[in-house]
Amino acid sequence: MTLLYSDPVFLRHDTGQHPERIERLLAIHRRLQADGLIDRCTRGNYSPLEAEEIAAVHAPEVLRRAREVSQRGERLDADTPTCPESTMVALAAAGACCAAVDAVLAGRDSNALCLVRPPGHHATPTQSMGFCLFNSVALAARRAQQRGAERVLIIDWDVHHGNGTQDIFYDDEHVGFLSIHRYGWGFYPGTGAADETGTGRGLGTTFNVPLPVGIERAEYRRAVENALAEAASKVRPDLVLISAGFDAHRDDPIGGLGLEVEDFATLTQMVQAVADSHCAGRVVSCLEGGYNLDALAAGVVAHLNELLRLGRVNT
Repeated sequence: MTLLYSDPVFLRHDTGQHPERIERLLAIHRRLQADGLIDRCTRGNYSPLEAEEIAAVHAPEVLRRAREVSQRGERLDADTPTCPESTMVALAAAGACCAAVDAVLAGRDSNALCLVRPPGHHATPTQSMGFCLFNSVALAARRAQQRGAERVLIIDWDVHHGNGTQDIFYDDEHVGFLSIHRYGWGFYPGTGAADETGTGRGLGTTFNVPLPVGIERAEYRRAVENALAEAASKVRPDLVLISAGFDAHRDDPIGGLGLEVEDFATLTQMVQAVADSHCAGRVVSCLEGGYNLDALAAGVVAHLNELLRLGRVNT
């Protein structure tokens, strides 16, 4: 079975009618319930992260400012609204992703899906930005290292480049980062060129696949397949993490790279195959973007169906 981390607490990050809003999770859960997928999963337990745990990837100023700004219900930047409970919810989201890593590495199940918000992959070591307060997937990677996974591969298929995750691990030889994203013509956040490959000891462990609007789906899949093979061969991961955004769907109002729902099933199959080859199928997937409610929900259903189908049965 697949471990599923979800909690009504993630609805308490109230952003009004902002694209990253409560209704995203509500739409997902309605579809999962209607398709009978929730009952097929093992429910995961978690605890919110503490301040000292956030320090694994963020400077103290990030948490301090998040608390101060969210208490006032103001914006952390032009794109990142908060409410008085936002910091608490973001700590819970990161805690769920870290708990999923603990459970998968302990062998409770071979893979996990964390349906959390706010997203995290734009949050840098020193700044919350782009709808994101704390970088949950980066914190999960550090947790994995603390639990004995020496090498981790993060695969980010959100339509936006995961600039925060890249910044955190850019000089880290033990954490590989692969991002497949729309690029060019001022598309947010403007990073993720193909020649951004890491620095110092981390040179060669960052892999960017910048794609233009209008790319054919078959070409997209080939680009992902080639990049996955290169990244997995270089990193040789003990655990694979996914920053699972669904905003590359053709109907997404923010991203819209032209993908269909079935492409998210294919992406899941590709990533799970890498994990099967390198780390006994160990995968933890963390929700990032996706802003067309129907496409988001359908994409998550396709993703979870494949995690359930392909996950290893523990004995």
